[in-house]
Amino acid sequence: MLESLRVYGCYVAVALRGQLQYRGSVVMGALGNLMVTGVELFGLWALFDRFGQIQGWTLAEVALLYGMANVSLALAEIVGRGFRVFDQLVKSGDFDRLLLRPRGTAFQVAAQHFELARVGRLIQGLAVLVYALVAQGLLRPGAELVLVVGSIVGGACTFMGVFVLQATVAFFTIESLELFAIITYGGVETAQYPLSIYGDGLRRFFTWVVPLAFANFVPGVVVLGRPERFGPEWLAWASPLVGVGFFWVCLRVWRVGERYYRSTGS
Repeated sequence: MLESLRVYGCYVAVALRGQLQYRGSVVMGALGNLMVTGVELFGLWALFDRFGQIQGWTLAEVALLYGMANVSLALAEIVGRGFRVFDQLVKSGDFDRLLLRPRGTAFQVAAQHFELARVGRLIQGLAVLVYALVAQGLLRPGAELVLVVGSIVGGACTFMGVFVLQATVAFFTIESLELFAIITYGGVETAQYPLSIYGDGLRRFFTWVVPLAFANFVPGVVVLGRPERFGPEWLAWASPLVGVGFFWVCLRVWRVGERYYRSTGS
């Protein structure tokens, strides 16, 4: 494990040195991400400014869900960018080189693309999360704060799992399917609001198929003391494990797809 972390650190250091050769590009990319998410945040504020609440949820309460979802996605984007552009490795045949190295291919794909420009979404998500925690009196050491942090890590694993599934499909289709963007970026927009406001089908999909509900809503209702529950309270405390488990399953699927890789023949 320590050796893997050391190797990963070397990959990240190389990626950062390369990206920081063009600091202006990194800064502009981060600002672009910040502006895009800022528009989403403005829409959220405008909604509450007009209606005051959504099914009894206040702005500060929804801000907690918003912050948790966006920080989770930002972490997954920064760490898992390699899976988002994996189809390029398949089309060029460069994936062959990864197969010859002693490390796992999923590890190498994740490590060789560390996306610093995605930090814009992370900064904005953290700012909203801190606001929500302060407004709810939760920014203090305690079990609730631990649950929030753990659920964010689990949520990042869930988004990473979706990225892995998107990359796995490229073994068969060559081109990456943007259909998965509906689940990732569409999913984070869905998760920014209480899942209880949606229909049964959408709630079940984002709870039991792609478990984004465990990234913020399921633990959020327990932390906030809300009446909405999708099960017993212990399920909320298991939220981080749900995300990690989903990521593990996606990695198993990756191994299956890897067996069908046929290279380019060049």
